[in-house]
Amino acid sequence: MNLIISCTNRLGSNSLKVAQYYKEELNKCGEAWDMLSLEDLPHDILFTDLYGKRSEAFAPIQAKVHEARKFVFIIPEYNGSYPGALKVFIDACTYPTSFQNKKAALVGVSTGKYGNIRGVDHFTGVCNYVRMHVLPLKIHVPHIQNELNEEGLFTDPITLKFVHEQIEEIIRF
Repeated sequence: MNLIISCTNRLGSNSLKVAQYYKEELNKCGEAWDMLSLEDLPHDILFTDLYGKRSEAFAPIQAKVHEARKFVFIIPEYNGSYPGALKVFIDACTYPTSFQNKKAALVGVSTGKYGNIRGVDHFTGVCNYVRMHVLPLKIHVPHIQNELNEEGLFTDPITLKFVHEQIEEIIRF
């Protein structure tokens, strides 16, 4: 099993729409992909699941992470980086077994014009620290609000070309 993570706890986010798109496209390729939205994190995770503690609410999330072999992180830009909810999630997961020697693909999204380049670079450092193998092809989708139609599908042919190139590489990775 592999896992696509919408890396914000913001309800109804564009990141979740992109994660759903990736899930549909990756599942068409014959690998089993599941999805996790950080909307589903326990609301009191800061008090229940850090520093070696484990709550009943986080246990099924931890089990999904532990089982996954590959990850796709859909990372929105928050203040020039990645969301704090993503850092809390990584910190709550069991170290080092949750991510060590597993593979990750990174997709940055933003409403601005750079597609979260800095946030993806910052998160690459975290991935390296937890010993994940990061796919070299990282996608950055600027102006995400203009990239998806009402059905959550990408409309720009250039964006589609790069997204599908990354999907092909994820399968081979």
